[in-house]
Amino acid sequence: MSDYPLQKKKDYTQKLRTMLQELPKFAGSYFRAMEPQTSVLTRYGYAVDLRNFFRFCVEELPNFQGKSPADLTLADFGSITAMDIEVFLEHVSLYTGSDQRERENNERAKARKLSAIRSFFKYYHKQQLIENNPAALVDTPKLHEKAIIRLEANEVADLLDIAEGGKGLSEREKLYHQATKLRDVAILTLFLGTGIRISELVGIDIDDVDFASDAFLVTRKGGNQEVLSFGPEVRQALIAYLEKRETMETLPGHEQALFLSMQRKRIGVRAVENLVKKYAQVATPLKKITPHKLRSTYGTMLYQESGDIYLVADVLGHKDVNTTRKHYAAIETERRRQAAKYITLREDTIPNRPDLPSNPPAPDSNPSPAPEVHRPE
Repeated sequence: MSDYPLQKKKDYTQKLRTMLQELPKFAGSYFRAMEPQTSVLTRYGYAVDLRNFFRFCVEELPNFQGKSPADLTLADFGSITAMDIEVFLEHVSLYTGSDQRERENNERAKARKLSAIRSFFKYYHKQQLIENNPAALVDTPKLHEKAIIRLEANEVADLLDIAEGGKGLSEREKLYHQATKLRDVAILTLFLGTGIRISELVGIDIDDVDFASDAFLVTRKGGNQEVLSFGPEVRQALIAYLEKRETMETLPGHEQALFLSMQRKRIGVRAVENLVKKYAQVATPLKKITPHKLRSTYGTMLYQESGDIYLVADVLGHKDVNTTRKHYAAIETERRRQAAKYITLREDTIPNRPDLPSNPPAPDSNPSPAPEVHRPE
């Protein structure tokens, strides 16, 4: 395993330290307290959300005018109200950032920001450094269920065919296709054949792949390492790409990276997102397909074949099986419908059975009167 995950951790540690210089000075104790239970990426994400909140406070709230976020004290922090937090959540629905670009946040993004603010307030309230916890009084934005988008079997085949042959690509895209098609097919096949996350894919090194056991090593969210197996189609796509990869020169420091960009360095998340989008727009123009949707497609296919939600959760790296169950609830509903057809209680009461006459006898024109039912008084 290369030092890519370690380098990524170092990079975000430095970013977090830089970010903390923009936050109130007392914020350092909060981030030190949460370090043992969280990854540096999680702490960095919280720091970004909290920076935005404190910027809003000093720019929009009358009590904090003339201060910078770094100047705020615990006394200032303790004067923030639940209404201030609610106004902030409304503000971030649509606002202009410091770079003058218009930004917006959907309900899920706002819920994430509220989660960071709640955690921050909870820590200082628990430490008895502030008297009240107004964040606990703010309701979480209502989250509407999003349709689960995934590829059907024929769409999977179309996507891979387009990546191989280039059919439907623009003339400009075709100029680069010949140079990247083996890499692109290998990436798409790896997503669809193993269900790995995009962050896991870009971190794979050549030495992480073992063709003797048809398996590879990945670094999961949180830093845990796991060995995942792959099937013959993934094996074939990887071998085809590696034959070309061996002839490619790389920039210093990227020699071990499995997937390379056109700039001869480890491919990044944005480049992978763009290549998936490029082929998916041709294969399924009505669906917005992302690497995560390819991961969902794999999970769906695995669940349909195995019926084992715990296996799907394990392979996808979900810590909570309920996360998996939520994504595949629609499949479970269909399975329940099928279950209703498996049990027959009385064969002669089931209409349209193939072993019954297609034209049942007509009812008697003078049926016998129904027996009288005596009900208790």
